[in-house]
Amino acid sequence: MFKFVITRILMMIPLLLAVTAVIFTIMYLVPGDPVTVATGMSSISDEQLDMLRESMGLNRPYHVRLLEYVKGVFLRLDFGNSYTFGTPVAPELLSRFGNTFYIALISLVLMMLVGVPVGVRAAVHANKIEDRLSMFFSLLFGAMPTFWVALILVLFFSLRLDWFPSFGASTVAHFVLPTVAVALNGIAGIARQTRSSMLEVIRSDYITTARSKGLPEYSVIYGHALENALIPIITVCGNQFGRMLAGVVLIETIFSIPGLGVYMINGIQGRDYNVVQGSLIVIAFILCAIMLVTDVIYAYVDPRIRARYMTKKAD
Repeated sequence: MFKFVITRILMMIPLLLAVTAVIFTIMYLVPGDPVTVATGMSSISDEQLDMLRESMGLNRPYHVRLLEYVKGVFLRLDFGNSYTFGTPVAPELLSRFGNTFYIALISLVLMMLVGVPVGVRAAVHANKIEDRLSMFFSLLFGAMPTFWVALILVLFFSLRLDWFPSFGASTVAHFVLPTVAVALNGIAGIARQTRSSMLEVIRSDYITTARSKGLPEYSVIYGHALENALIPIITVCGNQFGRMLAGVVLIETIFSIPGLGVYMINGIQGRDYNVVQGSLIVIAFILCAIMLVTDVIYAYVDPRIRARYMTKKAD
């Protein structure tokens, strides 16, 4: 298993290098002048502009700048300085990463705690009123855009009922509405996938055998059926976590939460290319880490995958 994890980590390195190169190239080709951003459109001479470009390394060839940027990111975790504020990007990303990850992680936990039981219950009561109601609300929440749900939650629970704050991140209460807004769409997807996987497993012969042995229904469903239906559910959870990172960008903007999303949006609006590049690379790293964790969970949950790697180790 240890060799399996190391192999997956090594596979992430060329992927992250490629992603970094692509992101840098896209930002390099984007119209606009970082020097203009840094000077705030002030009236300075062309000679001064050229001197600033030289000092910022913008006059060097593309391949030289790319190589230096990749070396800085992977060897020193240096994402450059913000053109707008002149401060290093890496500390800002580190300080804001916690809020973004916190929203995404709590939302994922909420998705699983609600979506999996709802999907299991719908499968157990297939084609009955409970199943139809569960799938109706799953389709309803799945069709709602995350930003629209966030605005509705702010309207009712913040402005009208005054139960939760509508912006900021200073207390736990500030994260309730953002996490619920992000989680609702994911709950729908997990519930539908759980139902589909459970229906396939429940109809299997070994489930019929387990019931014929007199095992309690709860043990049959959650001890046998759900365990064998986990692989597709884990896949959906991993995909949902990746989608949530994109949704969190909008959620942080709506709720004014100082996270990666707000930082990146401000960078886009101000053409602060180092900020945008750094934010995208961090998000890409998180996605790669999610894929790694998903693969490891596969190996632990599925006996066939675990046996394959145990056999390789024994050989």
